[in-house]
Amino acid sequence: MQISTLFREVTPLSDEDCFAINCRTKDEFNYPIHFHPEYEINFIENAKGAQRVVGDSAEVIDDLELCLIGNESLEHVWLNNNCKFKEIFEITIHFHKDLFLGSFLNKNQFQSVADMLEKAKKGMVFSREAIENVKEKLKSLCTKQSGFFSVLDLLAILYELSIDQNSRILCNNTFNKKDDSSESVRVQKVIKYLHENYQNEIRLIDVANHVNMTEVSFSRFMKKRTGKNYVEYLNDLRLGVASRYLVDSSKTISEISYDCGFNNLSNFNRIFKKRKGYTPKEFRDNYSKMRILI
Repeated sequence: MQISTLFREVTPLSDEDCFAINCRTKDEFNYPIHFHPEYEINFIENAKGAQRVVGDSAEVIDDLELCLIGNESLEHVWLNNNCKFKEIFEITIHFHKDLFLGSFLNKNQFQSVADMLEKAKKGMVFSREAIENVKEKLKSLCTKQSGFFSVLDLLAILYELSIDQNSRILCNNTFNKKDDSSESVRVQKVIKYLHENYQNEIRLIDVANHVNMTEVSFSRFMKKRTGKNYVEYLNDLRLGVASRYLVDSSKTISEISYDCGFNNLSNFNRIFKKRKGYTPKEFRDNYSKMRILI
């Protein structure tokens, strides 16, 4: 299997501007899967049934969609899939990753925005309520000149999104090539241990002992810090690595299964489909179709 190079998009954002906005009505999605260093807000209206692919996440979208991506190596694309609508409205905003200086985001009033921009390294989607709250502001930005007050409007939109309690992270940590999210020392120790040993059988007691905790205490700790139990977290880590292999290597699915610590191929196929909605073969085939040679 030939693995082609991803399309690196050159956005219309110049070094002299804070952000660039593109508003358009179209009848299909035809842009290839791509990546770029800038942050991207993508708002889509009237495209129910289309598919969003961000890293190893592939989901069918509703009639309102708002996604935030902030990682220079995180590939993403929207596909027609089962969308039948011919008047799709889309707003895409790109802004520099250093638009908000660290000292600015470190202030208490902007903590939620800072947290959101960190999470956006793995891609985020927002709740319908949050999208409804900002969609008119987004549309208003399309009609304004990009002067001083338009930057304030963008900041207000980011803040509104940052307080959405029902936003979701999309991409698995281990699929993401550049994930430098900050974690506590103990969490970092667990993650490092799992990354170094995921190919092997790792019992709960092994990891608990590694961080000097009882199994019960460690189980509670994992659930509290990650939102997942130990088995779920380990499986997701292995699936993220497997997804990257499926995209970036020519290894067979069986080889990938064993290289990622799954004890047999059928178990790998079952867990992969349950978590991602596709079999490993379907995932690889779909990604192969979206890539282009450059």
